[in-house]
Amino acid sequence: MRLINRKPGRTLGAALAALPFVLVLIGYSIGSEIRLSANPADKLLPALSTIGETAQRLFTQGDRRTGEILLWKDTVASLTRLLGGVGIAAGLSLVIGMAIGLLPYARRSLSGFVAVLSMVPPLALLPILFIVFGLGEVSKIVLIVIGITPFMTRDLAQRVLDIPREQIVKAQTLGASSLVIALRVALPQILPRLIANIRLSLGSAWLFLIAAEAVASDVGLGYRIFLVRRYLAMDVILTYVIWITLLAFVIDWLLRQLSRRAFPWMEAGL
Repeated sequence: MRLINRKPGRTLGAALAALPFVLVLIGYSIGSEIRLSANPADKLLPALSTIGETAQRLFTQGDRRTGEILLWKDTVASLTRLLGGVGIAAGLSLVIGMAIGLLPYARRSLSGFVAVLSMVPPLALLPILFIVFGLGEVSKIVLIVIGITPFMTRDLAQRVLDIPREQIVKAQTLGASSLVIALRVALPQILPRLIANIRLSLGSAWLFLIAAEAVASDVGLGYRIFLVRRYLAMDVILTYVIWITLLAFVIDWLLRQLSRRAFPWMEAGL
């Protein structure tokens, strides 16, 4: 049997999925042991046990001045910004993408603008956003929106354009208006793609959020990472990085489960 036709079983598949993570942990442990044996005060690669102790402290112990657990406070602030930005971007991309895909006038007017906007580096706009919207929450959310909306819009517009023309013609023959065609023909077919786009854009959204928090914020996961870097507190930084990765994984998993339950016919072909 050819290698491309071989599929691992459930047990072997789980082992193969875990293998890269195990190798990374082993490599880190070896590197940490080497550095700490040469210099026990080294902060660059703290031992895994040190990271575990730091994580337990960050998740359970409150700040000495305020009594608040800063990690949870940072998490709530960052997730609020992230979900707000991604939600607004998803809504805008859905509406604009459907308009471009269905309406020739909108396609002629907006497709070029969206294409050009997608070429602008979002982080280059960060100083402008701070000047226009100030250093508060709005500028951080707007950065996420600007950063991921053009990509999502272009993909959704193309997905609408890929809908077989016969479906549009049949709907018009049955007397459907443009709004009905958008809601009953196009929308059900691009909603699964919208969820897929959100999943693909989460990494970029986190990047823009952390960059904005690092520049101007007094709370948030990105703010905390850049605050403690001056003290070379790698155990804290790595704890936050692992926590951000775990949050991103959970959000992605939830979106995948939503797609599977809401659109099982899409998952059947994967």
